[in-house]
Amino acid sequence: MLQIIKSYLNFLWNSKNQHGVHSPFVFDLVTKCFYDKKNYPEYQSLNEYRKFLLNSKTSIEVTDFGAGSRVFKSNTRAINQIAKNAGISPKRAELLFRIVNYFQPESILEIGTSLGLATSALSLGNSNAKITTLEGCPKTSNVAIIFFQKFGFFNTKVEKTEFSSYLKNNLAITQPISLIYFDGNHSKKATLEYFELLLPTTTNDSVWIFDDIHWSKDMEDAWEIIKNHPKVTITIDTFQWGIVFFRTEQEKEHFVIRV
Repeated sequence: MLQIIKSYLNFLWNSKNQHGVHSPFVFDLVTKCFYDKKNYPEYQSLNEYRKFLLNSKTSIEVTDFGAGSRVFKSNTRAINQIAKNAGISPKRAELLFRIVNYFQPESILEIGTSLGLATSALSLGNSNAKITTLEGCPKTSNVAIIFFQKFGFFNTKVEKTEFSSYLKNNLAITQPISLIYFDGNHSKKATLEYFELLLPTTTNDSVWIFDDIHWSKDMEDAWEIIKNHPKVTITIDTFQWGIVFFRTEQEKEHFVIRV
């Protein structure tokens, strides 16, 4: 916890808003997407999905392949508690929706479905996108599939799989992927492994979003390695997320942005 507080204070000291951004591409993203104040009707759908999860007291047995939980002491967890403590926040869900709505990616990969709070934002952001979301826990993925059908997120396919195995053995990941949301295993080793395995899918317009880049010292180390990779040209640190671009026409530059 002390490490996160220290990292956040450092973020506040170094972060800027749109007035400190001189890249036209990033300036447009910040002003037209990050700081977009429009009340989209899809926000209501996001809230309805969240409320549905928060009202469910059903418990499931969670298989956790990642870095573990700082909240739950048992693998038997109520759906409403998972949604409350482990899901994406309402503000972040709206931002994720806006990012997808802004870039309109044709193909999306999500690593870590959980109960689908982030997935709902991906789906609503572009209903025409083809979304594949990976979940290692069979019980959690079964619940997500049922809920996606109930709420009409028909452009989303849930793959019940261990992430590394899927990324190593599935030929689909050799094809271009427009946007990838990494939220499955908050460890340095796994994050860098997924990063390397998915590099062949990048195009000039690819958007990658890494969740919890300041979750631990290891995750911060992984973020620094990603920033310095030769294929990466632009990064944006929003504290919660690290957003990565591969735009070859731009000089390498790193931004720390308050959202």
